[in-house]
Amino acid sequence: QVQLVESGGGLVQAGGSLRLSCKASGTFFSMFTMGWYRHTPGKQRELVATITSGGSTNYADSVKGRFTISRDNAKNTCELQMNSLKPEDTDVYYCTYYYHTAYGTRDYWGQGTQVTVSS
Repeated sequence: QVQLVESGGGLVQAGGSLRLSCKASGTFFSMFTMGWYRHTPGKQRELVATITSGGSTNYADSVKGRFTISRDNAKNTCELQMNSLKPEDTDVYYCTYYYHTAYGTRDYWGQGTQVTVSS
């Protein structure tokens, strides 16, 4: 079991920055990916960014060049630095942890943190 706790959301003006943090605890698989998705009820869940155990990153086109994902394997944390925020970045952001096995993918999710960008 893995528990994820997010922090760092809030209200910011367009053009501003926020840093989201996710702390993982529990029993970890040897190789896993951490990342951030965003979702509001009534809208489709959207991948924001992911980072593998080896440090490979993947970003949504809408955030490339503005957001940076990082992780600290020693501290079991994953962070998302969000710069040049836009009103369309407003959403609930969820931290995720997942790994693949021969039987499928096992994923865990945090409780979500609200990010609101005012115009």
